[in-house]
Amino acid sequence: MVESTRLRGERLQIMLSPEELVVVDDFRFKKRMPSRASAVRELLKRGLAAEGFALATVGAKSASFGVTNKGSTGR
Repeated sequence: MVESTRLRGERLQIMLSPEELVVVDDFRFKKRMPSRASAVRELLKRGLAAEGFALATVGAKSASFGVTNKGSTGR
C-alpha cells in the first residue's frame, strides 16, 4: 500500500441531506466499497478526473452543489 494512503492526517467534514447520503451509500454498496470514507474518496477521485463541467459562478453558494442535482431547499 502506498504510504500516502496509510497516513491520513487531515479530516474533511461535510454535511449531506438524507437523500444525498442514500446516493453515496448506494454507490458504496454497488461498488462493494469497505466504508463510506472509501466511497467518498473514490467519488472525489472520479470527480477530479472528470471533464466537461462548467466552472462555478462568482458568488455561488455551497447549497448550489448537491449530490442529487435537486434544487436547493433553502432555509
